[in-house]
Amino acid sequence: MTIEHDVLVGFSKSFGLFYLIALSIAVVIYACWPSNKQRFDRAAQSILDDRDTPWR
Repeated sequence: MTIEHDVLVGFSKSFGLFYLIALSIAVVIYACWPSNKQRFDRAAQSILDDRDTPWR
């Protein structure tokens, strides 16, 4: 059985599409997970510190 180039290209495009969709869903779930809220809030506020000194 030989695999034609068009079949291989179609399969790889479909696999890549579903891979990126699954990865995007995983990132959204991670970002919206309740236990990560404190970490993201702390990161958002750390940029707004009034200190203008290098981080130690």
